[in-house]
Amino acid sequence: MTIQELVEGRIDFKGQKTADDIVRVVLITSTFLSFAIGFAFSSLMITMSIFALCTVALSLVVLPPWPMFNHHPVIWLSAEGHSQK
Repeated sequence: MTIQELVEGRIDFKGQKTADDIVRVVLITSTFLSFAIGFAFSSLMITMSIFALCTVALSLVVLPPWPMFNHHPVIWLSAEGHSQK
């Protein structure tokens, strides 16, 4: 994989939906988990630390254009033979 491919960040529409689903599930789960653990220990610092770690881990999963997010690339039609009006 070249540097240009990494910078472009191409993923397909199904990959975008998958990433969105992952973000939604992980953020909701980590919110409840960090609140419960922080409440059990009566510590806001623990709550924020757990949520921050989950957010950083989530960023490492969904921000790079991993190949799993590009299994269904869009195939564009060629412009040849089509007149522009």
